[in-house]
Amino acid sequence: MDRLEDRMCKKHDRLLELFCPTEEVCVCLLCTVTDHKSHPVVPLKEEYEVKTAQLGKIEAEVPQMIQERKQKIKEIKGKVEISNKDADREIAIGGQVFTALIGCVEKCRDEFNQTVQEELKSTEKQAEDLIKELEQEIEDLTNRCGTLRRSLDQLEETLNMEMKKLRDDAVLKRVQQYEVDVTLDPDTASGWLILSEDGKQVHDGGVRKVLPDNPKRFRKRIYVLTRQSFSSGRFYFEVQVKDKTYWWLGVARESIDRKGGSMRTPKTGYWTLYYNQDGLVFKDNPDVCLPLRAELQKVGVFVDYDEGVVSFYDVEGRVHIYSATGCTFSEPLYPFLGPGRHDYKGNNSAPLIISPVNQTD
Repeated sequence: MDRLEDRMCKKHDRLLELFCPTEEVCVCLLCTVTDHKSHPVVPLKEEYEVKTAQLGKIEAEVPQMIQERKQKIKEIKGKVEISNKDADREIAIGGQVFTALIGCVEKCRDEFNQTVQEELKSTEKQAEDLIKELEQEIEDLTNRCGTLRRSLDQLEETLNMEMKKLRDDAVLKRVQQYEVDVTLDPDTASGWLILSEDGKQVHDGGVRKVLPDNPKRFRKRIYVLTRQSFSSGRFYFEVQVKDKTYWWLGVARESIDRKGGSMRTPKTGYWTLYYNQDGLVFKDNPDVCLPLRAELQKVGVFVDYDEGVVSFYDVEGRVHIYSATGCTFSEPLYPFLGPGRHDYKGNNSAPLIISPVNQTD
């Protein structure tokens, strides 16, 4: 040490003349009895000589060790250079091999792709042909099924119509058993009407007659009632409507308004069918429009007073036309006819005719 103070113990201010091998530090004499009392110590000079001897030995060995390591480095570099050359050669050879292999693989890939594409085209062509064939079969089957469905629908419709006709025919035959003999009452007939002597026919006379005032007579409407009325049970009658273009037919209660022009509905006491060139209607509020029966020639009217039912039938066609149900009757009911006016050409001049029931129809 260049300065004396650097050789002094910082703690005890004594000369550092000893060495502690345990902690490898210089100590003073007081340190050996305090911080280093359990440590062995040697004179500093003695430790210096030992260390110097060791350093000399190491200095003598280091050049040889350096030389050995340089030689080792040289050998390693030589091996690395050889390895590089070997690697370059192997890479070159491997490149050639892999280039040839890649070429072979690419060729195989191209051939494989071409084969697959050709098979795919063949499969697609077969599939297209099969699909077209199946679609044609589907179309044929659909058409056949549609034709069969239409035939079945027509057959079912025909069968239902026949069954309905059979039912209607059976019902008509049953209600015809309640036939009543009715004749028209001239005291109720409008002045426009002409009745036959037997009271079975009525038509428009074209001229209004002057008749005795009678509270039972229709004034504004050209209607007529029968002499007979019914207050219970069931009754049935038939009226021929052949060649007519306008008529009213049904039943009416006794208390109907015969002087004015009130509505002719069940509420006002009328249960009637109305026919003109526009169609067939059951008069109600609102009206019930019915299918127009072709060549309607005779209408049957059936009343079940106790059950509150008024039904109408196409007698010639043996078909049910309409039934008003849930009716409430509390007074006598009269068969009701209205032949309608005829025009100057004579249209609708044919009479309404109360006809006897023919069970063989």
